[in-house]
Amino acid sequence: MSNIDLVKATLAAFEAGDTAKAASMLADDMVFAGPVPQPIPKSEYVGLQSALIAAIPNWKFNLSDLKEDGDKVMGKVHISGTHTQPLTLPALGIQALPPSGKHIQLPHEPITVTIKNGKATRIEAKVAPGGGVPGLLAQLGVNIPH
Repeated sequence: MSNIDLVKATLAAFEAGDTAKAASMLADDMVFAGPVPQPIPKSEYVGLQSALIAAIPNWKFNLSDLKEDGDKVMGKVHISGTHTQPLTLPALGIQALPPSGKHIQLPHEPITVTIKNGKATRIEAKVAPGGGVPGLLAQLGVNIPH
């Protein structure tokens, strides 16, 4: 599997709600950085994605413009979906935010995925204004202190 195919397959598995499959494509020491207050390890990233996709079952990354350069895959994500289930993010103090029915659409954000030995070791997104987890929560009417 090419590095681009690995990135596509990982994000597609998350979109399908298959977090076990997605997690199997992430290195044990993988780090996620950018749209969260501080970089988080694999377990927290998988938990975050699981919570978001449970609350927004039609979650789409809308991955585009993929390019490969050595062990890095660069592209853009443009996250969208509809909040139809309770959202629980304990790390941010959110306990079962009731479904709002709101359609969220975040701005295009550059993403870089580093691949080593056939697994993603780092996923980093540059947060655009109104993007990332804070932007998503703001669209749902939740303000998180910075």
